[in-house]
Amino acid sequence: MPQIEKDYVSTGKVKYIFRDFPLESLHQNAFKAAQAGRCAGEQGKFWEMHDQLYANQQALSPEDLAGYAQKVGLEVPLFKQCLESGHYDEAIRKDIADAQGAGLTGTPSFFLGMTGADGTPVKVLRTIKGAQAYTAFKSAIDSLLTGQ
Repeated sequence: MPQIEKDYVSTGKVKYIFRDFPLESLHQNAFKAAQAGRCAGEQGKFWEMHDQLYANQQALSPEDLAGYAQKVGLEVPLFKQCLESGHYDEAIRKDIADAQGAGLTGTPSFFLGMTGADGTPVKVLRTIKGAQAYTAFKSAIDSLLTGQ
């Protein structure tokens, strides 16, 4: 991801959008972790929390989440209030439904597509499933950017 960020996202060639797809069948606290990411985002620390959650996938209890919130510099009481509110439940469930509707069954998964010059919605042209090497992304992205 850091190389994709450097070569494509920060140069404006690619827009990266993250969507939630918590796999509760594999991780009982996955949904709560998705909430934690969104709540951290309220304080401008989504990616920092994201990194903590992915580095600690087997430790996602509410106590663990509060510890990560403190570690990334969040105002913990505000974070806990958000986490307990269920404020993002509907949005996360929509992301899950969208992923399932697109045929996804696992993470990570990536959709590559194009938007129209007039701002029309993204048309998915390629899907990359699973953790792949940078070269797989580079090849797919470059082929879309050059129209091949």
